[in-house]
Amino acid sequence: MENHAAALEVVDLVKHFQVGGRVADGRSVVHAVDGVSFEVRRGEMLGLVGESGSGKSTIARCVLRLLEPTAGIVRLCGTDITRLSRNAMRPLRRQLHIVFQDPYSSLNPRMTCGAIVAEPLRLHRLASRNERDARVGAMFDLVGLHDDLRYRYPHELSGGERQRVAVARALVVEPNVVVADEPVSALDTSLQAGILNLFRDLRAAMGFSCLFITHDLAAARYLCDRIVVLHAGKIVEVAPRDELFRSPQHPFTQALIAAAPVADPRRSTIGQIALEGPQPSPLAPPTGCRFRTRCPLEERSAPRSREEEPALRPFAPDHFVACHLVAPENPA
Repeated sequence: MENHAAALEVVDLVKHFQVGGRVADGRSVVHAVDGVSFEVRRGEMLGLVGESGSGKSTIARCVLRLLEPTAGIVRLCGTDITRLSRNAMRPLRRQLHIVFQDPYSSLNPRMTCGAIVAEPLRLHRLASRNERDARVGAMFDLVGLHDDLRYRYPHELSGGERQRVAVARALVVEPNVVVADEPVSALDTSLQAGILNLFRDLRAAMGFSCLFITHDLAAARYLCDRIVVLHAGKIVEVAPRDELFRSPQHPFTQALIAAAPVADPRRSTIGQIALEGPQPSPLAPPTGCRFRTRCPLEERSAPRSREEEPALRPFAPDHFVACHLVAPENPA
């Protein structure tokens, strides 16, 4: 059933990549994303967190139809966009925009910054030339850029200014959903707070929904309403932000939070959890629970963890966990 309260729905999304020549067996397939489901509610900032290589950016590109999903469904404001043709998808592009990780490589070096921001308006035929100029000027002011920068090229701007141009380009057509793919990870620490504050203020002012992808738990905690935790192409936990940090249930979530630096270590309420071994190979993911090869609690659930994949089950209201060892908080 379609959830019309959601701005973006992802249902059982799968993305596999074939590697090498002819596929002889399952080991010739990269299991980048395997059966991921979540929703971004209207006006919500949903965080998608996980280690590098966990499938975060692949999900973003499948949602935007920059990659074709192997299986699953993507709905934008109730419309199934999973298999739409390029021409059918074109008018819906206005509703869905992305801010890429690297503002230098994502901006056309041959266009001025003003022309870059005006380009979506031109492509979607939303305004005349004079109207575009006025809207671009207003957008530069909204993202905190001086008007003179409209006439400069991306290489003439600082990293933080370039990312503000990228944000302005994404928001100038007033989309319903913005996908922010690690938007601060390429910036100096001194600039990151400014961009995070910009996202917070613009979301409040414009009311768009946002899928905020990051490996930085502090950024997710600052910005997001709910957080989805991803490990090896699978969702392991979903919860409201405060609930997740107050009571993380999955061992991987606990390890991520324990590893995050805090200003005062005495305030940490979770003991340090050591994860042994590397991430599972997407070429040959383990059977059963994908986290079991690193889980400090694996012996308690073996052999079940080796034979049965844990389902994402309710733990508390709006809090879901995929772990054989986690029981509902208040079972019926």
